[in-house]
Amino acid sequence: MSGRRKEIVAIDGPAGAGKSTVAKLVAERLHYFYIDTGAMYRALTLKALREKVNFNNKNALIALSKKADIQLKRDKKGKLRVFLDGEDVTQKIRDKEVNFYISILSKIKEVRENMVRRQRKMGEKGKVVLEGRDIGTVVFPDARYKFYLDADFKERVRRRYRDFLLQGKKISIEDVRKDLLRRDRSDKLRKIAPLKKASDAIYIDTTDLSIEEVVEKILSYIKSDSSQRN
Repeated sequence: MSGRRKEIVAIDGPAGAGKSTVAKLVAERLHYFYIDTGAMYRALTLKALREKVNFNNKNALIALSKKADIQLKRDKKGKLRVFLDGEDVTQKIRDKEVNFYISILSKIKEVRENMVRRQRKMGEKGKVVLEGRDIGTVVFPDARYKFYLDADFKERVRRRYRDFLLQGKKISIEDVRKDLLRRDRSDKLRKIAPLKKASDAIYIDTTDLSIEEVVEKILSYIKSDSSQRN
């Protein structure tokens, strides 16, 4: 890839930093398409669970990542829906079991390569906002706009716990804390595409900021950069 992809916004960061909500709103304001890369890995994990694939069987998981039909679409209200083999699994991919196994699957080099190819194909035409763990470092390292969202660990735990409650799922805040700690370690320490801030990404601490304040920070930067280039 050569040059800077001007119409690609890459948003990375750990779980609970507010990436998904922020990315959706930024895409909405810019009239861009929102690509939730984490949802794609979740859909693949759900497929592996449904087909009872052994998560220790690396080759089986790689083969699954090649054949799985995963699509992201907007519904009539403009909301992102995740489809697996033609079925809307937007809510099902948020199950606790998927949360646990996704980190195992996402560590596999060949699985990530297959998923990155899909993500690049989806975003190659531009006018997209992608969020995940390795967008600015691996998927689109030449994206013009890169942001890294972070927040205090306790605040990220609180947000994740609140999200589970809003979804009607019963879970203790201690279980959320343990799961988030495990996810952080897995994301940052994995050998393939670990979670890290791209050297040219803008760091935003969202701990004491509202969603709207984070969105405005990102949009103001994009607008300022665009005006300087025009």
